[in-house]
Amino acid sequence: MVSFLLVFRRIVKAIFEGLKESEFQVLLSLTGGMLLSGTLFYSNVEGLSMLDALYFSVVTLATVGYGDFSPQTDFGKIFAIIYILSGVGLILAFATKILYYMQQLKLRDKAAKREKRLQKKEEDDL
Repeated sequence: MVSFLLVFRRIVKAIFEGLKESEFQVLLSLTGGMLLSGTLFYSNVEGLSMLDALYFSVVTLATVGYGDFSPQTDFGKIFAIIYILSGVGLILAFATKILYYMQQLKLRDKAAKREKRLQKKEEDDL
């Protein structure tokens, strides 16, 4: 549980770091819009509750596909095809950006620690 919280903290820090860049802001907006559109569609057309529709949208775009929900109408199936083809790449790009910022933060922390060690060593040498 502790490791999960530490990773979650790193993800949140990376998201806040990413919010400083317009490219990340666009990806975040598009991802949110994609999830919102899927949620509204599946709620209205397939009759799922909002939570179930959001769950289905996330599971679908994350390519997990548990199989507990599936589109029942022909319109829902057509939408799912378009939704998957357009959304999977978007989710991948968004996740890649988050991982990039996580790595940048880690490298920055390592550089700061290395700089601190060098300063301490210089002080000790004096």
